Amino acid sequence: MNTSLPRWLLDLERLLPIRSQFVVAGNIRDSFLVPLASGPTLVPLLRALWEQLQRQDFRCLLVYDPSDGVRVYPDDAARRELAERLFDLKLASGSQIISLESLSKLMQAVSSTREARCALVVDFASRLARQPDHLSEGEQRFFVAAEKLSLTAAPIVPRPAEDAAGSTTASHGKPLFNPVLWLLNRPQDLPSWLTLDSERVASLTVGRPDYETRQAAARQLAPLFAGYAEASEAARAQFIKSFANGTEGMGLSALADITELANHQQLGLAAIDDAVRCYKVGALDNPWRKDYLRQRIRDAGSFIEQRVKGQPQAVVKALDILKRSVMNLTGAQARSGGSRPRGVLFFAGPTGVGKTELAKTLTELVFGDERAYIRFDMSEFAEEHTGARLLGAPPGYIGFDAGGELTNAVREKPFSVVLFDEIEKAHPRILDKFLQILEDGRLTDGRGDTAWFSETILIFTSNLGIYVEDEHGRRQQNVRPDDPYAVVEERVRGAIGDYFKYRLARPEILNRIGDNIVVFDFISAEVGKLILAGMLNNVARRLQEEFKLQLALAQPVQAALVQRCLADLGNGGRGIGNRLEADFINPLSRALFLEDLNGRQRVTVTALNETDKVVTLELALS
Repeated sequence: MNTSLPRWLLDLERLLPIRSQFVVAGNIRDSFLVPLASGPTLVPLLRALWEQLQRQDFRCLLVYDPSDGVRVYPDDAARRELAERLFDLKLASGSQIISLESLSKLMQAVSSTREARCALVVDFASRLARQPDHLSEGEQRFFVAAEKLSLTAAPIVPRPAEDAAGSTTASHGKPLFNPVLWLLNRPQDLPSWLTLDSERVASLTVGRPDYETRQAAARQLAPLFAGYAEASEAARAQFIKSFANGTEGMGLSALADITELANHQQLGLAAIDDAVRCYKVGALDNPWRKDYLRQRIRDAGSFIEQRVKGQPQAVVKALDILKRSVMNLTGAQARSGGSRPRGVLFFAGPTGVGKTELAKTLTELVFGDERAYIRFDMSEFAEEHTGARLLGAPPGYIGFDAGGELTNAVREKPFSVVLFDEIEKAHPRILDKFLQILEDGRLTDGRGDTAWFSETILIFTSNLGIYVEDEHGRRQQNVRPDDPYAVVEERVRGAIGDYFKYRLARPEILNRIGDNIVVFDFISAEVGKLILAGMLNNVARRLQEEFKLQLALAQPVQAALVQRCLADLGNGGRGIGNRLEADFINPLSRALFLEDLNGRQRVTVTALNETDKVVTLELALS
């Protein structure tokens, strides 16, 4: 028994003496690394199967599929002649269309023939029944006959017979079944009772290749890359390691496709990371490797401070993540971390302190365009069934062919910042999906399409830790605006840990986030004044753009706005904006609406008054 064979082939060899039928499901459309006379070679499933059957003296492999009917594999005149003689087929044109009833008879003939070891593959068996649990009369009769055959077939020792070349050979003396092999996308595509009620039907799962198999395949494909002949042994070894690491979760056919893509794009041995990324996300251009990005991040402090006020700790932590991402050192401590997201940040803290704004700012900083920012309000995914909308419905369910909002968005914008706002409001079952994203950097939707998160920055925001429940379940404030930042950080981090460890019982999610929790501080009065000044500048800019008016505020008006807008900082910058809108923008709009602004160049707000809780402004236009 050759231990270098794929596991499903080893299981087939082991079970052929005691099993008459095999359900082969999973990664069946992949390529497989098998030993041939010329050395290890990547071949499709049928070739791998035939090479293994030949070693056990099989002389005929028939393949049926609903489209082309039945044919022999490999297709040559001698084998067609043998199949026609043994099973009364007409294969002069290469294949013969037959009905399910004829297929049933062929299965019986193959299983019982003693003249030669033969096998029958039913390919695309997932398409034989429209609904496996609601069979038509003809489908029911066919599958019942298959079940009966699996129980009545017996292992055989073929009589000495002429082989495909016409010479007489002695057969292997070990009794083996002439098997029927069903090739399926998913095991549930056949009636469940076919495998459950028959002890002679074995299920073989064809899995994705492991790291060692990908290494071996990379070693076989390496000579096809430009620069291989001139590369040193160290460079070749690094290529194989990078190729195997970067293709985690992929099939061997993907490695072959990447090799073809590299040749087409003229990417040599040293550019294997670019070739893998191009295959994953469909883009050769990599914003993370732009020369200007390092300089932009180096000078980012002042750029961020213009938009996010009073959060120096958060800014430093976020920039550290960006620097690590640019240097491609994310997950460097693991053997295979190449597919993980470029960066992960968990923004926690009071409402309105700049968490979402910092996410937008980082997007513009890295990608130069806020449109690369993808936001999901997780309060919309509080019910378990809404996970189908975010991640895609499971196969067979309504809407599975549409994919998920998240997977579709990341495939459309593979280089992006993905923000999950108020993550604690999502259903815990939905949160489980983030384990795969954080660890493997990929997610497969109901259509079977994989979205790669390896070029994204993931940002989670949360208000966890600001309020907690006491022993009676009553909500109480855990941190206050006058608490020192060290106290705020300690209590918020502790509350986040308790939430994931004890309330959700999912410490593994917190473990994958690691030390990337960034706690935002409350807005202080000094920072509040800066935020208010920035908002007033935005109002002035809008007036200039819309009406060519310059805005000026008298000193008493400025003082009144500071007093009104900064009276309660518990809601952060958003609260300041809401108060400014109510006490300044609304009355300003009301006053300007009544004026003729033609020819006016300047508006000065001279006074702010309030009567019966209605704020009015006095204006001077010039």
